[in-house]
Amino acid sequence: MTVDKPHAPACDRNREPILAVLRALYADRRSVLEIGSGTGQHAVHFAAALPHLRWQTSDLKAQLPGICLWLADRMLPNTPPPICLDVDSLWPARRFDAVYTANTLHILSWAQVQALFEHLPAVLEADGLFTVYGPFRYDGAHTSDSNAAFDAALRAADPLRGVRDFEAVAALAREAGLELLEDRAMPAHNRCITWRRSVPAATDL
Repeated sequence: MTVDKPHAPACDRNREPILAVLRALYADRRSVLEIGSGTGQHAVHFAAALPHLRWQTSDLKAQLPGICLWLADRMLPNTPPPICLDVDSLWPARRFDAVYTANTLHILSWAQVQALFEHLPAVLEADGLFTVYGPFRYDGAHTSDSNAAFDAALRAADPLRGVRDFEAVAALAREAGLELLEDRAMPAHNRCITWRRSVPAATDL
């Protein structure tokens, strides 16, 4: 019996604009941890286009079979098997020089967003990059009517979800020892924001 791979149309739409950003920012990177790989579509597209990167997918346990279908279909040498990652409690015991996540911060609760940033220093090497793609609010305001409607729909379905305020997320990044490197406008009123780990933790010395 043939099992259809999971498919998110948004990934088809946004993968090329995101790839253009990653191609420049990750030119000197070696290993990437993707948090919340979802269907796995981004992973295989980016790994194929950036063969110098080892692209490590991760997600909650229920998502891993779908990711495996995409990895098995493409059979790329730089996509190891996905790992289970729960931002609250379960993280890999190794470091990466880049961490990437797309369309996750508005799905996670705010407490989970805080947990993500609290754990980042343990998996991000000194001078490592953290890249986030998705919608944000600035100065308490949405950047478009469509983002406002999306935010309302998210919160109606689950009050813990919602489009995050850039300033609040940036504060978490600073507390984690990250400096803002780039905040780039993307199609469909999204952003691609990258921070750099600026100060090695005491455990790195």
